[in-house]
Amino acid sequence: MLKVGLTGSIAVGKSFVCECFRELGCHVLDADQTAREVVAPGTEGLRRIAREFGSDILTPDGNLDRKTLASIVFADEARRKLLNSIVHPLVIEVQDDWIRRHEKSDPDGVAIVDAALMIESGGYKRFDKVVVVWCEPAIQLKRLMLRDNLTRPEARKRIDAQLPQDEKKLFADHLIDTSNGLEDTRHRVNAVFREWHAANS
Repeated sequence: MLKVGLTGSIAVGKSFVCECFRELGCHVLDADQTAREVVAPGTEGLRRIAREFGSDILTPDGNLDRKTLASIVFADEARRKLLNSIVHPLVIEVQDDWIRRHEKSDPDGVAIVDAALMIESGGYKRFDKVVVVWCEPAIQLKRLMLRDNLTRPEARKRIDAQLPQDEKKLFADHLIDTSNGLEDTRHRVNAVFREWHAANS
């Protein structure tokens, strides 16, 4: 099985790229979904976050208040690192388990794990190939403002809190530029998939 790590900064179009790979028959695991699972009510992950960050980060019904937590960690790098040190190991455990299951059921398939912080956490080293999704900075800023209803300074702060796109690109086996819209992106995904297929046949 080909194990692929897919990453990219905030609001560059990772979800659409993953959807395209899914349509081509790849198994795709969304790291955001996994990150939500490991901090669901009743989990060890949520207990540890509440212990470190206080009960203010919980909603009245006991869920994680993502907006409150985001406002804390995007303003304080040390707090962000602390959060990542709690969540990342739990997420990696779930990902590895998921890969093992697909390896058994589809040994010739492609398993793609989508994770925004794969390079920062060192998690990319577990994969055969790394795909970095990116787009022009002005487009990224505009997409993030629209998507999350943020002001320009708020969006800028979130982008600046991540590893710069140019640094992420250095780790890529494949780059997918989403700047020119959906159809162009789809063509780029198809080209990468064909390359994998050719290498395996």
